[in-house]
Amino acid sequence: MPETTFRPVFNTIFQRFSHRHRNITRILEKHFQQVAALSRDLGIDPETIPEARKLVIGAYFTMEYSIEAAAFFNPSIVEDPYQGELGFGQKRVIVSFRATGEGHISSIAFRSGIIDENNELTFIPAGDLVDTPEVVTRHIYRKESFLKKLTEMGITKDVIPMVMDQLPDEFIYGELQAAIAEVLENGGLSYTRQQVVQAINWLATSHYEVSFSLDTAVSDRVLFPVSYTESNGIEDARFVRFTKPNGEVTYYATYTAFNGYAILPKLIETQDFYHFKVLPINGDSAQNKGMALFPRKIEGQYAMLSRLDGVNNYVMFSDSINVWQSAQKIQEPTYPWEMMQVGNCGSPIETAGGWLVITHGVGPMRTYSLGAVLLDLKNPCRVIGRLDEPLLVPNEEEREGYVPNVVYSCGSIAHNGELIIAYAMSDYAATFASLPLKDLLEAMERPGKHTKSKVS
Repeated sequence: MPETTFRPVFNTIFQRFSHRHRNITRILEKHFQQVAALSRDLGIDPETIPEARKLVIGAYFTMEYSIEAAAFFNPSIVEDPYQGELGFGQKRVIVSFRATGEGHISSIAFRSGIIDENNELTFIPAGDLVDTPEVVTRHIYRKESFLKKLTEMGITKDVIPMVMDQLPDEFIYGELQAAIAEVLENGGLSYTRQQVVQAINWLATSHYEVSFSLDTAVSDRVLFPVSYTESNGIEDARFVRFTKPNGEVTYYATYTAFNGYAILPKLIETQDFYHFKVLPINGDSAQNKGMALFPRKIEGQYAMLSRLDGVNNYVMFSDSINVWQSAQKIQEPTYPWEMMQVGNCGSPIETAGGWLVITHGVGPMRTYSLGAVLLDLKNPCRVIGRLDEPLLVPNEEEREGYVPNVVYSCGSIAHNGELIIAYAMSDYAATFASLPLKDLLEAMERPGKHTKSKVS
């Protein structure tokens, strides 16, 4: 491109787009580096290209993406790590959403809000910019668990030893990439064996970390798909404020990674909502969607709700937070409004009467309704209470949307004596409902007694 053409292009890019991004220069530099190797094929050393031209080249390989243009739904709600500067009866919260854009690709978006003494929720206005995090791949893999996960994924071809036998019992991402390159360079692999090698790489890239700039607001941070296992979306994150035995608090979220063909349950870990660590969930019982972690250990073990068969609710226990080998069924479809399937709507809430679990049930005409069960505090495999009627059903306004007749939640919170449920309306938008916690617990003890909720 001659200078007379280049300079107007350069100026137009920055005049039209610099105000739409937090740091457009960094974005364009990053995208240039992704294609820099192509310049060598043209006999051009990328280091000799002037910086301004690098940015313009990067612009040709950049597109804007509206992360929530199609839908903003399936929320979960947790207490914000920072609770300063609040008045009496107030609580600061972070709400996560499944944001869906072009191509039906989902990511995790956040909003910050404050619940006041009357349990009214006010959101802090979202900013206009989205921050792109730094992605760090620095996980240490254990060969034994890595091989086991490949087996769980149904990948058992004889090419696996060709890669894995080159590696020590514990290895890092770079060592794995060198082993893969060695196998591919030798050539002669059939198409199916090449696909297996690719699958090994996909599994490795499902472990990663991301960090956001400290000058970003909560609404500026978006967890967009990073690894191949997430290439078609990050779905239905269920966040929970987890308290360790020593009192330390860590936030976890389970979610479903989807690559267009298969799903992979994964786990997010963060303490501040700036730095996030992501890893797959392993084990024979780590199957299907809808896993939700209990907010503390029970009898010295981690506990998790799951729906591993796609129909019934289960409880799992494990000594490791991302390895789950066995499960016990606790609930199956019973009433007409849940006859097709039941599942959880987020992590259990600890109450004096037991573990409160908001559930979802699928009934006639694929109508999703919310229900509730109560589990024993010491033995959550024992159901001690259950609603025989739905807690919440889609009304006329809520039943129209991308997926009609659906109300769905990924998490609730208890505050000032009430349960606040964040829920989605027919997979296109989200809202909130609240009801007295005491009334709900009493209704589960006495089936047939109905509760009333208010929508905020």
